[in-house]
Amino acid sequence: METILYAGTDKGVVVMRSPDGRSFEVGNQGIKDWSIPEVQVVPGEPNKVLAGTRGDGVWLSEDFGESWKKPSYGKRGPGKVRCVTIDPSDSNRVYAGTEPIDVFVSEDQAKSWVRLEGVWDVPSVPSVWYPMATVEPHTRDIAVDPSDPNTIYAALQVGYIIKSTDGGETWKLLNNNLDCDVHTMVIDPTNSRHMVIATGGYDSRPGRAPGRALYKTEDGGESWTPVGMNFEQEYSVPVEMSQKNPNVVFAGLAIGTPPEWQRNGTPSALLVRSKDGGATWDRVGEGKLPVSAFTDAIAIDDQNPDRVYAASRSGTLFISEDGGDTWDGLDVKIPGGLANMKLAHA
Repeated sequence: METILYAGTDKGVVVMRSPDGRSFEVGNQGIKDWSIPEVQVVPGEPNKVLAGTRGDGVWLSEDFGESWKKPSYGKRGPGKVRCVTIDPSDSNRVYAGTEPIDVFVSEDQAKSWVRLEGVWDVPSVPSVWYPMATVEPHTRDIAVDPSDPNTIYAALQVGYIIKSTDGGETWKLLNNNLDCDVHTMVIDPTNSRHMVIATGGYDSRPGRAPGRALYKTEDGGESWTPVGMNFEQEYSVPVEMSQKNPNVVFAGLAIGTPPEWQRNGTPSALLVRSKDGGATWDRVGEGKLPVSAFTDAIAIDDQNPDRVYAASRSGTLFISEDGGDTWDGLDVKIPGGLANMKLAHA
């Protein structure tokens, strides 16, 4: 069985293949003209992968990344895409979050799109302000309840989370006891009221939020509990939950923000793991993973949950074969500035 890693990078989608899950070779690099914030593999179809481009909508490959097309070419739809999510109950239904803030849905695997206009009826959405001149407020992540496809969450960068329980017609703000700078959300497949999120610490640094980088909820987002408070790091992007054992969650942490790292060097980065659904966290990879390299992407092999991949922005790839206890560096580098990666088997 072949292992495939699809990586979204600053210069397109990189496809990496391995016969044993360790000895990867870099293959095709498609959609090179665009930055790819997120890729998603269609469940049960490892040859089909969707890629959100930061400027030209959602693209699709049906041949393991050999060739790409824009299914909605010539039609209205998302433009500057920041996230792509496939409904776990219906792989034809795809959501795209954009910059500026919007949520689009497709019922035919990205061939046509509908804008969910109710997002802008949330009173706080028009006033979301992003503190970087080169970036507008945007939808950073979308998550769909695996037990109820009508329940959808959208993370708004520096705008908290909005939630719909009617398939995207109406939305409400979730802002109780969490940082406003929500980056990534994961939902427990066995208990969808249980979620873990990674945040950027925008409210944490000046003391406006009770936690640092990580929070969890047990009531579908109505209230949040800060977790990972044993670490000083207040910035996180990747958080990944095992679909086979949702008690196991990994996250990458750092101090400061990417612009600060560019000026000042090391972000004091850590890779951390929870074995109790996000309640408590411990550092993993100490002495093996470089502290100067923030973990930008994490992928858990759900056919072999003890196998976990972690990668830095520079494309350095690491593997654990024992659920995160020990790590090895792999003799391969993902080109192009990594943003996101997904795992498939063929």
